[in-house]
Amino acid sequence: MNSHITYDLSGAVAVITGGGRGIGKAIARALAAAGASVVVAGRSGPELEAVAGEIREAGGRALALVTDLTSSEQIEHLVEGTIGEFGRIDILVNNAATSYLAPLLEFKEKHWDSIFNTNCRGPFLLSRAAARQMIAQGGGKIINITTVGAERGSVGMGSTMQARRP
Repeated sequence: MNSHITYDLSGAVAVITGGGRGIGKAIARALAAAGASVVVAGRSGPELEAVAGEIREAGGRALALVTDLTSSEQIEHLVEGTIGEFGRIDILVNNAATSYLAPLLEFKEKHWDSIFNTNCRGPFLLSRAAARQMIAQGGGKIINITTVGAERGSVGMGSTMQARRP
């Protein structure tokens, strides 16, 4: 049995948020290796450029677009920049996320807002913008990545109601 599955994504265009490092970087490289043109988005220009450069050096097509998912204007720029460069969006991977660990009573409202705007509002706005293009072109796929913390809280996660034990 062949445990290595390969896909042919030639002609497809993929946008990956949080594409400059970690899981996002691995996803971008894998999609590019399968033949997709890749747009890596995130807040760190040098990291994004490094990933896009690696993909181009390996013979792929890649674009790095600095994007803050808490800004609807930057989200629109990401979609417009992708379409301007590659003409379509076939795959959107909502991977970017942020977190702050603190007990609930010490958790600052600005951190809650940052988490919500990056992890919830941003993917919603980007999915909606990408879906408009996907519908116009006849289809596409949206993949949302989350953390185990979305299902199971733990001590130190300020958005949970867990308290410190003496």
